Amino acid sequence: MNNENENKPFNDAIAHKQNIEGYPKSRGGKLPLPIKVIGYFLFGSLIIMLLIGLVGNFLFD
Repeated sequence: MNNENENKPFNDAIAHKQNIEGYPKSRGGKLPLPIKVIGYFLFGSLIIMLLIGLVGNFLFD
C-alpha cells in the first residue's frame, strides 16, 4: 500500500485539522530513559517488598 493514500484527508475539514494540529508522532512505544528508570525502581521495590514480607511472614509467624 501507498503511504500517501493512508495519510490523505478525505474532506476539507480533516485536511484543515491535520494542517492546524498535525499528526501524532509514533515512536514505537518507547519511553524516555528517566521514566524507564523510575518505573524499574518502583516495580522493583514493590517486588522486593512483597518478597521480604512473604519471607518475614513465614519466619516470624
